[in-house]
Amino acid sequence: QVQLVESGGGLVQAGGSLRLSCAASGRPFSNYAMAWFRQASGKERDFVAVISGTGATTDYAASVKGRFTISRDNAKNTGYLQMNSLGPEDTAVYYCAAGRYGTVKSRYDYWGQGTQVSVSS
Repeated sequence: QVQLVESGGGLVQAGGSLRLSCAASGRPFSNYAMAWFRQASGKERDFVAVISGTGATTDYAASVKGRFTISRDNAKNTGYLQMNSLGPEDTAVYYCAAGRYGTVKSRYDYWGQGTQVSVSS
């Protein structure tokens, strides 16, 4: 089992930045790829970014590429999502997940509770 706890969400103006954190406990964090998904009100939960267990490989949704950066510190059992140039379209609940590397929800066995990100125009 892996437990995940997100933090760092909040309200920010358009053009601003936020850094989300995902603290992991339980099984060795480095055994798992880590991903971020987001779910806007009334919409599906969508892929945002993923990083491999070692941190060597990453992938991003087209809508965030060049603005968001995913990273991890396995010594601290923590993953991060740096979000820059935020816009109202980024408003959502952001979830971190641990599992097998990929861009679909079904590859991830463990999920956090989510953290709200709201961007005002």
